[in-house]
Amino acid sequence: MVQVFVTGGTFDKEYNFITGELYFKDSRLKEMFERGRCKVPLDIKTLMMVDSLEMTEADWQIVEHNCRRSKSNQILITHGTDRMVDTARYLADANIEGKTIVLTGAMIPYAFGSSSDGFFNLGTALAMVQLLSAGIYIAMNGRCFNWDNVRKNRETGFFEEL
Repeated sequence: MVQVFVTGGTFDKEYNFITGELYFKDSRLKEMFERGRCKVPLDIKTLMMVDSLEMTEADWQIVEHNCRRSKSNQILITHGTDRMVDTARYLADANIEGKTIVLTGAMIPYAFGSSSDGFFNLGTALAMVQLLSAGIYIAMNGRCFNWDNVRKNRETGFFEEL
């Protein structure tokens, strides 16, 4: 079984058409897996719904704690893209052994429909968490990176190797 932890990020943001603001309501992960006809056994748990720019040390501790106590050795985390590498570093420094942890996110909310990259990134991450050896990874833009060899290029909006 793959453990899926939701932390928020653009992935799960909704759009308020009146104010033009993005906000959190409920995670769309279950709907996305159903729409993708996923047959992989999953345990989906929402840990928090925050923008990654607002993540705190306490939030990272919650993510680490849940990764450690998960019975699954395959963990997929949905996350905001701005601090995804920071969370991956935190988890790597925590020395969580024997688990494959893949973080993914989206630059455009899933609620925006076919223009969102979230659906594609989620599928990539789900495949990677089942195939890779134990370690911490980031899956974005159809690629998978080791946690310590990736950055978000803020000029292009893509993740790339260092």
